[in-house]
This record gives sequence, structure tokens and C-alpha cells, in this order.
Amino acid sequence: MLPQYYTVKQSGAHEIVIQKSRFICHAKRATTEKEAQDFIQKIKKEHWSANHNCSAYLIGERNQFQKANDDGEPSGTAGVPMLEVLKRKELKDTVVVVTRYFGGIKLGAGGLVRAYSNSVSEGLTNIGIVKRTLMQIMHTKVDYTWLGKLENELRNSPYVLKEVHYADNVIVDTFVEESQKDAFTAWMTELTNGQADISAGEVTYLEEEI
Repeated sequence: MLPQYYTVKQSGAHEIVIQKSRFICHAKRATTEKEAQDFIQKIKKEHWSANHNCSAYLIGERNQFQKANDDGEPSGTAGVPMLEVLKRKELKDTVVVVTRYFGGIKLGAGGLVRAYSNSVSEGLTNIGIVKRTLMQIMHTKVDYTWLGKLENELRNSPYVLKEVHYADNVIVDTFVEESQKDAFTAWMTELTNGQADISAGEVTYLEEEI
């Protein structure tokens, strides 16, 4: 698992108009080629009457799966420029499809490259990008009398509060970087005068919008 990477925040679409042609960028997170291909086919089916549904994706920790498709546009004017935007933004596990409804004005090769690049760039900015950081979930079990203090201290700390579970005791889940586990445990132990039961939970990603 990568310690940190960027990807699209959510599935979404964003439209721009260039020289009367409509360019609709559709984006989705995809962790397999099948998922990416299924998304591309879904968009093609939804926009079957469009002139073009060009696509690109980057998948895998080392970008081992990547593909660009011009879908009828002149070779190299759509899919590859779209893929280059994904690379420039350092995204992973992301698929994009740009649907074009031709408006009657030809853009030329250079114009098409700029149009498809801008469509993806603006689309991703509008839909959102997140940074995913691999974190250890630390569980801190304490008596309810400590809850207010812990929540307050966590808000003013470098650690991120994930959630609070209410049972016989209260369990506070916190995102902690792997390298900070010991420091967090020592800090929490001191904070609670040694009255906390601290344990490591699952390893998962923390998402932060950028």
C-alpha cells in the first residue's frame, strides 16, 4: 500500500463549451481496469448520440495500467492529452471520459489538444481531488470523565479524530501516522495519567481534500 497518493474525490461531471462544442468531463475513482472499462462503457451508453466519448485512465500503485482512447478524434489529440493531465496532477486509480457534442466549428489538432486537456483539468478541479495518506487507527479507551479533555486536546494536536464510540467506557479512534504510534501512545498515556487503554487497530487511508 502506498504511504500517500492523490486521486479524484468522487464520481462527477463538469461541462465546458469551446467554440460551440460541448465538452463534458466525467471522472470516477477506479481500482481495476474492469472498473474503468465499465465506467467508460456506461458513459458511452448514456451519451450514445455524442460525436465522441474519449477516455483515459491511470490505475495501480506504479501506474501499471494506463490507457488513452481518441474515440474517432484525430490520433493523439484527445486520449493522450487527457492522460497527461492525470499524470501532471499525479493522480492514481482515476478514469476520465470526455464527451464531445460537436458544435460545427473545427478546432484543428492544437485546438483539440487544448480543449480535451482543459476539459479534464477543469473537470477535476470542479469535482475535487483528495490526498490519501496511509494511517494507523489508534483506539483509546477511557472513562467518560476524560472525553471532553481528549476531544479538546486532539483538536489542537497534529492527530485527526476519526470517531467516538460510546459503550460502558468511551473509545476514541484517531488517525495516526505509522511513525507516530509510539509518540501518540506516550502522549495519550501522559494526558490521561496512565488511565487509558490504548491499542492499534486497522491500517486505512485518511482522505483530505486539496
